Amino acid sequence: MATIIIHSNTLNFEQAKIIERVYGYAGKPVKVNNHFRIQLNEAPTREELNQLANEIKVDINLLPDGFDTSNVKLVISDMDSTLIGIECIDEIADYINVKPQVAAITEAAMRGELNFEESLTQRVALLKGLDTSALQKVFDDRLFLNPGAETWISGLKEQSIKFALVSGGFTFFTDRLKEQLGIDFTRANVLAKENHQLSGSVVGDIVGAQAKADFLNELCQQLNIQPNQVIAVGDGANDLLMMNEAGLSIAYKAKPAVQEKAATALNFSGLDAILDFIV
Repeated sequence: MATIIIHSNTLNFEQAKIIERVYGYAGKPVKVNNHFRIQLNEAPTREELNQLANEIKVDINLLPDGFDTSNVKLVISDMDSTLIGIECIDEIADYINVKPQVAAITEAAMRGELNFEESLTQRVALLKGLDTSALQKVFDDRLFLNPGAETWISGLKEQSIKFALVSGGFTFFTDRLKEQLGIDFTRANVLAKENHQLSGSVVGDIVGAQAKADFLNELCQQLNIQPNQVIAVGDGANDLLMMNEAGLSIAYKAKPAVQEKAATALNFSGLDAILDFIV
């Protein structure tokens, strides 16, 4: 027996018949809050689910064996292109006229083609000399939350589930989002600055792939919980180590390498669909 989640509050006749035709139900679709759960006789492959999701234009995910949806205590998420809809460093770079160069490095790093730490060092070096006022301009004028973000976080609060934001980006933005959204824990890189200008480097160790995974485990110790009680969400290659540590990994509108390796994926839904995994 296997359980799949249909991330939609409506399941029309045509969609239901397509699912039944492909798999055959072990039980009728059951609506739970804003989604449907269906018991199947056999677990479909991830490739099969992706094909079906693309056919009906609705996210479909298989609940992993052993993951207890009633025992989630922590959700940890990437920031850029996950919680928010921009890559902050690319937008900062626009104020010093090097956005194309920085964005190209960002894209390659997120696809896993470049070492993240090295790529961040290269990108931050290109920001040297920029007035720090540009950071506030990016936050005020360009940064926006991805759809469903506020509903997602408020839903976690209602169930007393902690939320952590971890980023290969910068504390300037995670600190402000923490205050704005009431986030429990944050970790990111600190931009070095001098005389109100960026110095072209970061202070201390870079928050990269391993640091994200370490942060998850650190929070588990702090909260006295196990990694299998954690949901990890990300979109880029530097999120994979963190996602591998969690009880459930979710690729949110992610790069192909992340979609392939994550346990579940959301490509049509907003971030609030993550609540479908928690009952």
